[in-house]
Amino acid sequence: MKIYYCIYLSMASLLLAACCSGKGPRGVKEGKLGDCPRSPNCVSTVSTDPDHRMEPIPYRTSLKEARERVINIVNAMKRTRIITSEERYLHAEFRSALFRFVDDVEFYFDEKDKVIHFRSASRLGYSDLGVNRKRMERITRLFNE
Repeated sequence: MKIYYCIYLSMASLLLAACCSGKGPRGVKEGKLGDCPRSPNCVSTVSTDPDHRMEPIPYRTSLKEARERVINIVNAMKRTRIITSEERYLHAEFRSALFRFVDDVEFYFDEKDKVIHFRSASRLGYSDLGVNRKRMERITRLFNE
């Protein structure tokens, strides 16, 4: 009986946490996306920490074509919603299937260097079991195909 009570409390806590929105991304400040927190549930092209760092996505097309390509990739993925769509900035929410946890993914199109910077971070919690890194590796791969 005690084990069922512990499982019930754990599930209730997780569901309560899933209902809380947490803080979203900060956007672009001084031409840069925000850095990752110390927790391992974030990857970013602007991070100096090797555990969080990923390389930006280079593009050879126009800004408009690169942006449309990213939008199409994001829209084709499950449980996604584009929240902010500006000329050089995109913010999308990705939700997990089971508990509906939100991950915020931001893209910043650096026209000068012809690269797409990104930041993908869990809104709540500590570990993401590598989900944000895998997502951004997939988006990078799809963009480069």
